[in-house]
Amino acid sequence: MILESIRSPADVKALGEEQLPRLCQELREFLVQNVSQTGGHLASNLGAVELTVAIHRVFDTEKDRLVFDVGHQCYVHKALTGRQELFSTLRQFGGLSGFPKPYESVHDAFIAGHASNSVSVALGMARARTLQKEDYSVLALIGDGALTGGLAYEGLNNAGASREPLIVILNDNGMSINPNVGAMPSHLSRLRSKPAYYHFKKWYRSLFGKRPMESRLYRFNHRVKTSLKKTLWPGSTLFEDMGFTYLGPVDGHDLPRLCDVLEWAKELNGPVVVHVNTVKGKGYSFAEQNPGKFHGISPFDPETGLLKKPGGESFSSVFGKTLADCAAEDSRVCAITAAMADGTGLTGFAREFPERFFDVAIAEGHGVSMAAGLASQGMLPVFAVYSTFLQRGYDMLIHDVALERLHVVLGVDRAGLVGADGETHHGCFDPLFLCTIPGFTVLCPASFAELRSMLRRALFQLDGPVAVRYPRGGEGAFRADTSDKPAACLREGGDVTLAGYGVMVNNLLAAADLLAKDGIRAEVVKLNQIAPLDHETVCGCLGGRDIILVLEDSFGPGCVGQRLAAILAEHGRAPKKLILKNLGKTFAPEGSISQLEHSFGLDAAAVAAAVREAMGYGK
Repeated sequence: MILESIRSPADVKALGEEQLPRLCQELREFLVQNVSQTGGHLASNLGAVELTVAIHRVFDTEKDRLVFDVGHQCYVHKALTGRQELFSTLRQFGGLSGFPKPYESVHDAFIAGHASNSVSVALGMARARTLQKEDYSVLALIGDGALTGGLAYEGLNNAGASREPLIVILNDNGMSINPNVGAMPSHLSRLRSKPAYYHFKKWYRSLFGKRPMESRLYRFNHRVKTSLKKTLWPGSTLFEDMGFTYLGPVDGHDLPRLCDVLEWAKELNGPVVVHVNTVKGKGYSFAEQNPGKFHGISPFDPETGLLKKPGGESFSSVFGKTLADCAAEDSRVCAITAAMADGTGLTGFAREFPERFFDVAIAEGHGVSMAAGLASQGMLPVFAVYSTFLQRGYDMLIHDVALERLHVVLGVDRAGLVGADGETHHGCFDPLFLCTIPGFTVLCPASFAELRSMLRRALFQLDGPVAVRYPRGGEGAFRADTSDKPAACLREGGDVTLAGYGVMVNNLLAAADLLAKDGIRAEVVKLNQIAPLDHETVCGCLGGRDIILVLEDSFGPGCVGQRLAAILAEHGRAPKKLILKNLGKTFAPEGSISQLEHSFGLDAAAVAAAVREAMGYGK
């Protein structure tokens, strides 16, 4: 096994060219075997095998800076940089992260998890290198999906104008910016990728000295060549107009050519775009046939490609079905997604109402603003978006939605802790920022039945901006529907009051059962609406209690518990003892939700223990 001998990129460089195809084959086998056990992002990594090997043949990532965009394709990089033995812990609590993390390895230049920032980050690194008079290469590896985000173009525009030596590798595995059609583009791409072409180009430029652009003849020839190229090969002009030298498109599975082109890009010593065409899921038939399914997948049988534990109904699927039912009843209802139709449960809606379904790609800010435009003209737009990605549209929520009190509905998916994707994906900020925006109503279903009711209420009964936030996965023991009121008492008890919202009420109910065994009678109060919070509701359900515990899987500063405490204190109804159980100020890592809840003291046992301590039980 060649792969077993790879402990660092130096080992990759030491391999003979005849060994490289075998290494790539072993890497794909390694990925399928390991991801089938742990789950993870498979298809994108399979497509980036040769490209990653080429990067490590040409560059030294211990010194050179490789910035991943999103980071879904970093598994091969991790396997080649001394982390093979950790793959059994991939995306698990205390294990190997599924994204680049500088604390894991010097080879991980920057954290990744959200899209479209790589060029901006890389340009900052390149400028720091120049200012500090150091010598290393800076690369940004961005996919065609991330290139749909506006931030990518802000970075490209500035980087091209900067003239800083910087290499942007566009891993195009499905959507070309400009499709290259016919034999001429293919012929030109091969011609431009041959060593003789670059040797001739360097020799030709040298004829005009160190500053060829000062020569009238050179400038004339350059203009003629550029005009001809734009006519024959329009795909390259987007980047070249921004100031980049464009190389490609290159076959992303032709390792020798990849190495040659990367070497040439390094020699050019300026802003360069290397356009690489790859096949998502390459080398594993099930992933090639269904790259969407195998983009991010749960543990599966590598022989059949079938999930080991078939997924059941989830909050996302219930949301999608309910929204489709609402759309059938009212032609004003439309759905927006940011490249996450399947993840947010909207594939059925898209099939049934294609004219009212809008995928805006990885552009959450645009999605919010477009929803505002739809609402301003009388439509009922619903933007289904993961909580962590909604953060990217915060400015638009304020300026384009809230200021005009437009009736935009947000389906805030993956709210709270989400598990294996870790700190970049947990949805722990939306209760903090949504509740601070004037005019926003924020609803928190704890069951499928409540999600159905609250979504309908958000669409057809409420005015202004409304967010319905719900977690990843299925419902817990609580299956009732108490959504007809802002807050509901789920269990009577006079010794202590346990309050929370969303699916965290399951932990509160379980904690109440544990406390009952000790003779402690715990009241459980469920907040169905966390914004607005009026004093009548808060004081009515919590006022006058001696001990109140508020449980939430969000960060502590500005949390709902603090807001509840402020309202009670303002009206003279503050408890004698207040216990806030939340994430505090610490980002949660990857791990199962149950592991993370236990680690942060948010599970039933920890809640019960906190109550016993507050009551001095057992002293």
